[in-house]
Amino acid sequence: MKRIHSNLSQKSLDARGSYRDGIDLLRSRASLLTGRDKLLMTMYLENGNSVRQMAQLSGVNETSISRRIHRLIKRLMDGEYITCIRNRERFTGIEMAIAKDYFLTGLSMKKIAAKRQLSYYCVRETLKKIRLIIQITKTVRE
Repeated sequence: MKRIHSNLSQKSLDARGSYRDGIDLLRSRASLLTGRDKLLMTMYLENGNSVRQMAQLSGVNETSISRRIHRLIKRLMDGEYITCIRNRERFTGIEMAIAKDYFLTGLSMKKIAAKRQLSYYCVRETLKKIRLIIQITKTVRE
């Protein structure tokens, strides 16, 4: 990376580069979101809106917006749903839907069961299977 200022250390420049890489990764993964979550991330990442501006526009407390954004960033950077997408041949359609609801949208198992008209037990067992496949995939990659 080209030095912009002579007084910046290489460590500082590397940190900036990794930060930019993280932002690019978030931008690409934000397309997986839907509805309000996608709108929030677009406003935050693409338009550069502040949390205060988003709170005023939506009529919600700044703290709520900030928490929501941080949870979304954590879920997007976690990459568990991305691992599921990469291994989608191992999952059925309903298993992929459960993975999206749980890992990307952040719904609880109880809410997923109600949304998908499944039993709580079925959702829990499906998530156990998904986590096992994610764990195996991560171990193989390392």
